[in-house]
Amino acid sequence: MKYLMAFLVSILLGASAVTILAQEAHISDQGEYSIELPSNLWRSIAESDTVRERAEFVYGDRMDGYLQIRKEIVDAGTSPEDVALRDQDQKLRYIPGFVEGKQEPFSGRLNGVTASYEFTKAGKPMMGRIYYLQADNRTIYALRFTGLRDKLARIRNQTDSIARSFKLK
Repeated sequence: MKYLMAFLVSILLGASAVTILAQEAHISDQGEYSIELPSNLWRSIAESDTVRERAEFVYGDRMDGYLQIRKEIVDAGTSPEDVALRDQDQKLRYIPGFVEGKQEPFSGRLNGVTASYEFTKAGKPMMGRIYYLQADNRTIYALRFTGLRDKLARIRNQTDSIARSFKLK
């Protein structure tokens, strides 16, 4: 009887672990790429329109985690590092309270770099983490995560997982 109970408990624990680890796949409207969302707390809030593709997701609440996916067409030979530096010079440095973080290489289905930074929004400490993923010599996808500094740092494993799951169709 003890063995039967232990067996049933292990089956139930295994089934709940599979449910927790289940990932939801999201395919872009134009079918260009797909990502896997590691938790059912991630949900889509914006989709493409006829003019441009724009995918946006939130993790519970926008302040907990917010993701924008953008496709960038660049000059041939432009590296993800170049795009990260350009974004920092032309966009990020003008965000209130901007503090530059570090840039690190990133490996997944597509390789590239990550750039981290901090800023303030409505007096609250925020954090941003952008994954620049090289699709080909003229296309770089930017996965832009933002959220409250403490909350975004806690889901770093999920942001990494989403970026690693990014694949072209």
